[in-house]
Amino acid sequence: MTTEVRVPTLGESVTEATVATWFKKPGDSVAQDEMLCELETDKVTVEVPAPAAGTLAEIVAKEGETVGVDALLANIAEAGEAGPETPEPKADNSAGLAPAAGAGSVDVMVPTLGESVSEATVSTWFKKVGDSVAQDEMLCELETDKVSVEVPAPAAGVLAEITAPEGTTVDASAKLGVLYGDGAAVAAAPADAPAASDAPAAASKDVANAPSAEKAMAEAGLSASDVKGSGRDGRIMKEDVASAIAAAQSAPSAAAPAAAPRAPVSADDASREERVKMTRLRQTIAKRLKDSQNTAAMLTTYNEVDMTEVMALRNEYKDLFLKKHGVKLGFMSFFTKACCHALKEVPEVNAEIDGTDIVYKNFVHMGIAAGTPTGLVVPVIRDADAMSFADIEKAIAEKGARARDGKLSMAEMQGGTFTISNGGVYGSLMSSPILNPPQSGILGMHKIQDRPMAINGKVEIRPMMYLALSYDHRIVDGKGAVTFLVRVKEALEDPRRLLMDL
Repeated sequence: MTTEVRVPTLGESVTEATVATWFKKPGDSVAQDEMLCELETDKVTVEVPAPAAGTLAEIVAKEGETVGVDALLANIAEAGEAGPETPEPKADNSAGLAPAAGAGSVDVMVPTLGESVSEATVSTWFKKVGDSVAQDEMLCELETDKVSVEVPAPAAGVLAEITAPEGTTVDASAKLGVLYGDGAAVAAAPADAPAASDAPAAASKDVANAPSAEKAMAEAGLSASDVKGSGRDGRIMKEDVASAIAAAQSAPSAAAPAAAPRAPVSADDASREERVKMTRLRQTIAKRLKDSQNTAAMLTTYNEVDMTEVMALRNEYKDLFLKKHGVKLGFMSFFTKACCHALKEVPEVNAEIDGTDIVYKNFVHMGIAAGTPTGLVVPVIRDADAMSFADIEKAIAEKGARARDGKLSMAEMQGGTFTISNGGVYGSLMSSPILNPPQSGILGMHKIQDRPMAINGKVEIRPMMYLALSYDHRIVDGKGAVTFLVRVKEALEDPRRLLMDL
């Protein structure tokens, strides 16, 4: 006979809680009313006592999981029933196998993340413990500082354990979960698997701080030594952090802080704020852009281009181009070819600094900046200088679609020598793009706008676009930057120059 351990009443208007700490593990004997686990809501911490004496046979809701009122947390078996079954799974678990004969376990590991990527964050689990999965079915999604990586099931079976919940940062060789190939083994698997992984931490588990407290301390810049815990065995709770923050704000400061704190807000304003953790991609974008400003001697030069000839040529051949090549003729192929042409004349814009050396690239790997729902990425078109208009358009379309779907690999965003960023698609009239290190140049395209221009002594309305070249003044002189931009302008205003290599 088993007794269910369920979420108790949490209080008025509180509908869910997070499992903060389990004080017992599967196989442990428990007395009636002995504390089994601790739940954390947005208001209070709730301890869950054992409804009956016996042996903790299974933990259904693991630490970090969100549960609703009356949700099943665990099962307690009578001592006589649980005894014979428990030792057998434990013996097999040390070998990484499922407890039942023929029911093999398969670890779900972090896949290859790419060169120089050593860790990722678990962003989404598509399956929960107990779900059946087919081989190669997507289990979860990882987020690195570059791309999102989907993790398929290495085998068919049942997801018996999630060892890395959402929000966990894992290294390149970490285990994410465990699959069991035989559904009959699942009942014992969740009770079995945590025993080995939790054993080293058993001595200190009771004093682990609440997850929300850890998050609040990180946001406030506090360490555990700055906060006095009021929970079990001195465990720091969320309200303890709030009290420490309030005490620090009310105390007179002896000296000015090293970094300016967040401006104080009223209680009314605070209730209308929303705090969202930055994604790893956004954190990396912020760091790289700031590093670029701190490292390079960045300068921007501007020009404008009359798009009349490019637009006329595109309108004349776009239907034939689509029919023959199966892809639309856009403006990006013209700009890519024009930049490749100009980079041959001004090679320092296509070079980079390595210590005290200048590395000149005798090829063009063109980065095309693309906006995605999660942030800016720059897929690279390799050897763009040797590609035709059709090849460039196909590559841009394919990589753009993969970028929006989060399917780009690390290799596809590395090794660029020059970048083009098109802010015009969002309506930008003029901007100063930031370098994509270690590159020494980036071209900013902008909105095409009809403007009155003086043409041969007469005022005519022409489709004009502002161009901006940001460059590293450590390696590129003003003359070279201006020459590059003028060559791009000339090639676009007379596209025949591209065919004749002029």
